[in-house]
Amino acid sequence: MKILSHSESHIVQLDDGSRWRIFPGDLDITLGWNPETELTLVPIEREDEVSSHALVSEAGTVRVIPASANWPAGEVKSALKEG
Repeated sequence: MKILSHSESHIVQLDDGSRWRIFPGDLDITLGWNPETELTLVPIEREDEVSSHALVSEAGTVRVIPASANWPAGEVKSALKEG
């Protein structure tokens, strides 16, 4: 998939129309993204993971949730402390 829009640092819209909220601790990985960046969306099945999906590119893996959802503050704080 390709990036259709990434005007907000924490939201990305893909060329399939889906919109994803990027995990705060992974924003640095997205700095090199451009419209030609190839992304693969994969589901995350680990129960202890804070996100439901990940976007994988050559630059690395970015944890995401649907853009309509919000990150649970407590889980984000825990994940940022661990990482």
